[in-house]
Amino acid sequence: MRWKLTARFLLSVLSIVIIVIFVNTAILIGLLIYRLANENDSFVRSTEESFVRDFQKYIDISNEKPSISKEGLEHLHQRNAWIQLLDVNGQVIDSQFAPEKALSHYAPIDLIQVYKYKEFDADTTVYVGSKDEVNYLIGIKGSGVTRLVMHLSGTSFLQFIGKFGLFIVIADLLVATLVGWLFGRTLTKPLYALIERIRHLKNHEHQTVKMPSGVYKPVFENLNEVSRELATHEQERKRLELMREEWISNVSHDMKTPLASIRGYAELLDDETLTPQEQAEYAQIIEKQSLHMQDLLDDLNLTMRLRHQQLPLTLREIDIVSFIREIVIDTLNTPHYELANIEFEATSHNSCHQIDEHFMRRAIMNFLHNALLHNGPDVTVHVSVNENIITISDNGKGIAVADLEHIFERYYRGTNTEQTTGTGLGTAIARDIIEAHGGTVSITSEEQNGTTVSIYLKREQS
Repeated sequence: MRWKLTARFLLSVLSIVIIVIFVNTAILIGLLIYRLANENDSFVRSTEESFVRDFQKYIDISNEKPSISKEGLEHLHQRNAWIQLLDVNGQVIDSQFAPEKALSHYAPIDLIQVYKYKEFDADTTVYVGSKDEVNYLIGIKGSGVTRLVMHLSGTSFLQFIGKFGLFIVIADLLVATLVGWLFGRTLTKPLYALIERIRHLKNHEHQTVKMPSGVYKPVFENLNEVSRELATHEQERKRLELMREEWISNVSHDMKTPLASIRGYAELLDDETLTPQEQAEYAQIIEKQSLHMQDLLDDLNLTMRLRHQQLPLTLREIDIVSFIREIVIDTLNTPHYELANIEFEATSHNSCHQIDEHFMRRAIMNFLHNALLHNGPDVTVHVSVNENIITISDNGKGIAVADLEHIFERYYRGTNTEQTTGTGLGTAIARDIIEAHGGTVSITSEEQNGTTVSIYLKREQS
């Protein structure tokens, strides 16, 4: 995968480079042609060439004898130039300001030499002109003009261009290949690392990897964060799965126990020697165990409905102070808790809320009964109502920190509780019922210093 990504990127870079080379070549040729044309036109229209061509108007020919006008001599002086007039045979017939080493007779080869090369000195450029049968040479000193003589063959020029162009293309391709490979490797190496990182996440491998620098650093930071969260969730899922399996085992044991009792006492009822009193006692035991199984099944059903937010609430406006006071009285009237020390306090006398009496009663009684059930008989439970806040506190043995972190989790049973006959769903169900009413609940506790449950009901809109 890594080499495939590198090759694909490299091919893209090479394609772009090839196109750029051809475009640049076409532009270069066009610019050369345009420049040569402009230079040729500029050369034709150059000032010195025009001066030499136009100088013939200053040459007068009378009686086949040429002469230079006074105005022409002034122009020559202004341009720091000299002139020689020649007949058709190349013989000098007149000369003005000419250097000492100027020839008096010019053969055709001499004219070519003088025109092409600076024969007189390195700072003098010679031009050739003519009028009628009179030719003239004009030398201009300090003109700054340099003549370049080129011998060009079409075939050799094309061969040179071909070789030079091929060399340039090969060199550019090699450079582009090297740069593309280096750049592609720099770009695709993190991509390959990203693919490998995602594959590790897919395979539930959540180790943290070293983050590279550059544009990909935020991506790897996010992937590491995702990996840490997934690892945490995976551990939590395993913990909950183990807890659920333990809960199923406990619930199965809890259901097998009453079932065994029901079956055993049902078989005893078939004994014709039983007295009516014994039959009544066995029947009560069967009824008690069946009610316990019903409670287990009800808890299972309720927790599933709460988990999927399918709890049907029948809301009524209830005075919460009277409602809590009634729960406390009912608890004290229960034979199991008739000797319990429960204190009730209300700071407000009329606080009405929209609640479902049945489910809210179950939630409050769960917290109240837990305070009595998991502490000694001398525990004091204080219940107070302050408008939207219900507080249930005790001075019992408290809850361990390890248990307090999981107190609202389903299937959880505290490690410091002696009673293990419950389903492990009571506190979670109570929390979900209160939240279904729009409220919240929190528990604070310290070992040997008691526990406080704070229930915050939804404030009613006035």
